Amino acid sequence: MQHDPAHSARRFGVVSGTAVALLGLAYAFVLSVGLLTLPSPDHQIQQPWFFLLEALIIAISPAMVSLTVALHEWTPNDYKSHALASVAFMCMSAVVTCAVHFAVLTLGSQPAFAGEPWAHLVFSFKWPSIAYALDILAWDIFFPIAALFAAITVRGSGLARVVRNLLFASAALALLGLAGVPFANMQVRNIGIIGYAAFFPIAAGSLAQLFRRAG
Repeated sequence: MQHDPAHSARRFGVVSGTAVALLGLAYAFVLSVGLLTLPSPDHQIQQPWFFLLEALIIAISPAMVSLTVALHEWTPNDYKSHALASVAFMCMSAVVTCAVHFAVLTLGSQPAFAGEPWAHLVFSFKWPSIAYALDILAWDIFFPIAALFAAITVRGSGLARVVRNLLFASAALALLGLAGVPFANMQVRNIGIIGYAAFFPIAAGSLAQLFRRAG
């Protein structure tokens, strides 16, 4: 039997899109609980919710990269360059955010770092900090560019139009969150979370369904 690359891409897309949707749902639930249990709006999310969020982000990022790879393989030749750009920027987002969250998980609580007066300027997700700045780079710059190029590659009507609009909305909201930096207001930046933590998992699940129907 002759191997069908398109079939393999669709199957890979179904698995990747479903994984992003399910992990995104878990992330949204844990984030909601973490925010509801804050002692005050100025506090960082408490344990164990913080640990779970960090672990989920590290798990979600490779799945998001896999989804863009499947989209690239499935995309018609006229839009391959756009799909490849989506893969590249999603990889950039994943590498930066995984590095940040892995460092926070493994080093942030170590006495050698946690006891230093500058530790919060490096590891905390309270603005300003290095970890926060890098995470904004990943999710409010690299991610929306990746989502934008992904949206351009999804052609057609019906479900395809729904997926395309969800990806455009995800990119727009994530990019809008970048406004929190010049305003030094992370409440504004939280708009971006709606883009990548709510709209994108829905888009990923819908894209998985689109792959399934295309088969």
